[in-house]
Amino acid sequence: QVQLVESGGGLVQAGGSLRLSCAASGRTSSTYTMGWFRQAPGKEREFVAAIRRTGGMTNYADFVKGRCTISRDNAKTTVYLQMNSLKPEDTAVYYCAARLGLYAIETTNAYDYWGQGTQVTVSS
Repeated sequence: QVQLVESGGGLVQAGGSLRLSCAASGRTSSTYTMGWFRQAPGKEREFVAAIRRTGGMTNYADFVKGRCTISRDNAKTTVYLQMNSLKPEDTAVYYCAARLGLYAIETTNAYDYWGQGTQVTVSS
C-alpha cells in the first residue's frame, strides 16, 4: 500500500507559478512510477506529467510542455510538479498517482494509487 498526499495548490494570477508536492508513504514507495493528473469541473481526469521509478525519464502532456517540470526526490519519497506561465484553463484539481509499472503511462487506469487532490485556481 502507498499513501499519497498532495500540497501546494492555491490561487494564482495568470502568468504565475506554483509548485505542487506529493508526499508518498508506505513500503517501497520510492520504487513507484509517479504521475500527475488533473480534473476540471465537468471534464474527465486528464494526464499532465509522469516520471519513471528509475532513470528519471519523464513524459508530459502537450498542453504543459515547456511550462511544467516533474521531478522526484527518492530520499524524501516526494514528487514535485513545477508549473510556470499558468493559464486560466489550468484551473483544476490536481491529483498525484503511483503505479508499480516502469513506464510513465498517460492513462488513469494504469495507476494503482491516488491522492485526494489539491485545488489549483488561475485567475485571469
